[in-house]
Amino acid sequence: MPLLPRLLRAAACSLAALCCLVALPAAAQDYPNRPIRLIVGPGPDILARIVGDKLGAALGQPVVVDQRPAAGGVVAGDAVAKAPADGYTLLLSTGSYTVNSALRSKSPFDFQRDLAPVSLMATLPFILVVPPSLPAHNVRELVALAQAQPGKLNYASSGNGTPSHLSGEMFKQMARVDIAHVAYKGAAPALNDVLAGQVQLSFLPAPTALPLVKAGRLRAIAVSGPQRYFALPDVPTVAEQGYPEFAVVGWNGIHAPARTPPAIIDKLNREIAAILRQPDAKERAAGAGFETVGSTREQFEAFVKADIARAAAVIKAGNIQAD
Repeated sequence: MPLLPRLLRAAACSLAALCCLVALPAAAQDYPNRPIRLIVGPGPDILARIVGDKLGAALGQPVVVDQRPAAGGVVAGDAVAKAPADGYTLLLSTGSYTVNSALRSKSPFDFQRDLAPVSLMATLPFILVVPPSLPAHNVRELVALAQAQPGKLNYASSGNGTPSHLSGEMFKQMARVDIAHVAYKGAAPALNDVLAGQVQLSFLPAPTALPLVKAGRLRAIAVSGPQRYFALPDVPTVAEQGYPEFAVVGWNGIHAPARTPPAIIDKLNREIAAILRQPDAKERAAGAGFETVGSTREQFEAFVKADIARAAAVIKAGNIQAD
């Protein structure tokens, strides 16, 4: 090809690349100029609404909460993964996504590859509970009871592969006790059988367990997280009671489609962190059982990787299969 046409083509390519580089900051600078959709998969939408209302006010555009709880988060996650990477479709991510990443080899999207972390908003622990009739008041007594009756104690979960299942399986593996998993189709029937004493223990989400513990209908044995829970300060963690590697929390965060411009992700991260520092937001989140975090996106990415690795280790050791 003659020199002049080659130079012209090179100049045209350079101009096109420059236009793209200029367009991205402009788009981020103008963001947002229309409503933002926050898609919620499994779990309650309370934190999405607390943060969404304030985020909309801060950005000058409404944040619309869109609930899609089907298929354990697959529907919601796939919708966001395939949405335009422009910051107008976000996902309320939870521990269900990290568990599914470790458990399910076939999925229409890859949680780490197709979604970008924005912020870890809040965490909550699971509470290890037993019926008051069970003669165990702490982890040591519960383990001794299980060792004296191999295979006789059962633990309930809201379903195979759920965070409550993996919490129980992690406890079983670390304590080296023979307890049987009973998977229910949802949290309500599992809870009913624990209350009735037909199942001897369960790891319940803190907001579910708290009123039942305070009413004396269940006994709290331990907290699953790395530190004590603000609403049950007298209940020690599993780690404090002889199993220092035990740490499981439920969590809520925000993810965006991969390739969302970093300037948009940074803007969302800054606004969300500022919201979670506000006393009324912290108070409303605490009322729903959450402890607010407001991480950097790098911290959230590291948190997700660690959560997936932890779930994968439990799943492999327990030979857990997806339904």
